[in-house]
Amino acid sequence: MRGKRVIFMGDSMNRSMMQSLVCMLRASLSNTSRVYVDRNKEFAARGYYSFIFEDYKFSLDHYQSPFLVKRVYEGSKEVNLRLDVMDEGTPAIRKSDVAIFNTAHWWNNEKTQGGKNYYQEGNYVHPQLDHMKAFTKALKTWGKWIDHNIDHNKTQVFFHGITSTHYRGGQWNSGGKCHGETKPILKESFLQEYPKQMRIFEKVSKAMRTPVVYLNTTKLTDFRKDAHVSIYYLERMSPEKEAKSLGLQDCGHWCMPGVPDAWNELLYYSLIMSGRV
Repeated sequence: MRGKRVIFMGDSMNRSMMQSLVCMLRASLSNTSRVYVDRNKEFAARGYYSFIFEDYKFSLDHYQSPFLVKRVYEGSKEVNLRLDVMDEGTPAIRKSDVAIFNTAHWWNNEKTQGGKNYYQEGNYVHPQLDHMKAFTKALKTWGKWIDHNIDHNKTQVFFHGITSTHYRGGQWNSGGKCHGETKPILKESFLQEYPKQMRIFEKVSKAMRTPVVYLNTTKLTDFRKDAHVSIYYLERMSPEKEAKSLGLQDCGHWCMPGVPDAWNELLYYSLIMSGRV
């Protein structure tokens, strides 16, 4: 990958994957001082930054865009989501050699104001729209943009599938928890159903001209109920903090080293099989 550029674009799952890959690559170097962060000034507030591997003229970029389509703001307040327009940072993808997208985790009623007066197409704001219908529209916008803007002879496009959560007793803000889980799921009969979002992606991607490699990590992560951040993101917790944190846990993100490293192994083998490395 010498002289090339890899971009991750999506939500925090893609950010975790990118951070894992930075650690894996950096650990192989004898001179780690030649790896540094270059923040994109135009999009710094949106979480766009690059890890530069100077000796290899290689960059590993991340652009935070949990919906992939454009979020409309009035001042600092988000007011609408444009289902028919891609995120402003998308043109950077044209300069990439490998682009890894993901979206799914934010497509719920909580993150989208319940779909009420939130989703916009052209000048029309839907008074009410189901989040799965909105997800389908946005994914079609993404697919059309890729087909019209990406030279697949230069850029290999990946789509990273949804990863599983393991909340018991509610969601993250309503008593859900996975604290104390120390073993993975061992029986397939205990796994969750294949997500509707990924069935929608499969349908959209099949209609695209551009070949997209699907990193399907859903089932892989479903087994790993023991591998979440849970309460462990709080460093040096006092007994009081630990007791309080038991009611508010992160059973959606993943510890590192851990599961995200496996995603990057799949990415690596996929690049080999595609002849890109």
